[in-house]
Amino acid sequence: MNFLSILQGTEMPEQGMQGTFEESVSLFQLLEKGGITMVILGVLFILAMYILANRVLTIRKAKKDPTLLLDKVKAQVLKGDIEAAKKYCARDTTPMGKMLETGLKHISSNLNTIEKSIENVAKIELYKLEKNVGMVGMISGAAPMIGFFGTVIGMINAFIAISQEEGSVSPKLLSSGIYEAMITTAGGLAVGIFAYVSYNYLVRQIEDVVHKMEVVTIDFIELLQSPN
Repeated sequence: MNFLSILQGTEMPEQGMQGTFEESVSLFQLLEKGGITMVILGVLFILAMYILANRVLTIRKAKKDPTLLLDKVKAQVLKGDIEAAKKYCARDTTPMGKMLETGLKHISSNLNTIEKSIENVAKIELYKLEKNVGMVGMISGAAPMIGFFGTVIGMINAFIAISQEEGSVSPKLLSSGIYEAMITTAGGLAVGIFAYVSYNYLVRQIEDVVHKMEVVTIDFIELLQSPN
């Protein structure tokens, strides 16, 4: 009796592992039941993740603190060494560095011309930062609708199965359509929520960069207007 108990005890972990394996396979099968709609949602999810990672890396470089660069430019401008100031800006790859470099190139012009040239560069740099961010916003709205579309298709398949069945309808017969209906809804909402959060995060980060660009522009114009 004790020997049998020991044998049963040794079999329990294997049965637990088998149960876990079956559950994982069942989850994969559930996702498979979503059909082509889940494939579309999967593509949208991967696209949103790629854009998020790409924009985060780009924005992180652009968010570099411009204080040190601005101090160096101020020091060289006050000395009258414009070429040295341009070199500092040329080595800086941030939008603020490009804006200051453009302003220094037009330093012999009037303030309106300098401001206009800096604004034009700022618009170009902002466009680069916002590249494909709107796509993430579009995914946040499209994914739930695609999920609901899959839900409708699943329910249609379920009713077709009911109409073709003679006599009593078994739950197993309806399972395929209901799986598709429920899974696509959940999948669409999950992708939509992820894209929505990602979009708002990116917008907030870009706003921080724009704020720094504005501060640099104001400081540079004030420098040119100073009596020295």
